[in-house]
Amino acid sequence: MPQTAQTRREQQKAALRSELVAAAHKLVQEEGYEGLTIRKLAKMVGYAPMSVYSYFADKQDILFALAEDAFQILAKRIEQNAPADPIDALRAVMTEYAAFGLGNPNEYRTVFMTEKTKLPEGRSFEKLDEENPAMKLLIDRVRACVAAGKLKGDAHAIATMLWANGHGTISLLITFPFYHFGDQQAFVKRMCDFGLAALQDQDVPPLSDQPPKKC
Repeated sequence: MPQTAQTRREQQKAALRSELVAAAHKLVQEEGYEGLTIRKLAKMVGYAPMSVYSYFADKQDILFALAEDAFQILAKRIEQNAPADPIDALRAVMTEYAAFGLGNPNEYRTVFMTEKTKLPEGRSFEKLDEENPAMKLLIDRVRACVAAGKLKGDAHAIATMLWANGHGTISLLITFPFYHFGDQQAFVKRMCDFGLAALQDQDVPPLSDQPPKKC
């Protein structure tokens, strides 16, 4: 079926947005938060700054786009590491998350450690959660552990607590490089085991501001 002019325009717009997101990844990897500006981004892709504003209202919008893209990249890595044992599969999510963060410290600091003061226009936090493929995989693997009797309680709450544990570990390793954590990989494994062991000893209730979720 021949493409309509509207379809071609939509494809061109999607391609340019992808190009801008890829360029933004490169900027933050090389220069961090301060290096990510609309002007630099426009120059990198060879467009006028006003063209960038037609895709992203401001720096916050770019950070959300980077976060969404990063979670998609992370989800693909997680999908490739799926041990048969449910606890090992859950541990693999945390290991991949840590490897992703520690392998891209500037980007992790910029995308995941910068306060998000407002949502992109027309979006909600609930919608962002629903569209996060990495979080979906984490929750699915927690549910598998609950079904196998390895963990007990609300899957969303367990996943959130494990994420908080992982994020705190990665953030400390990135921002306190001279503290004696010992070998990074060994410390990540220890914190992962610590979090899982703590959760295995309790029936985890739903988060206080969330309705109960079926496991």
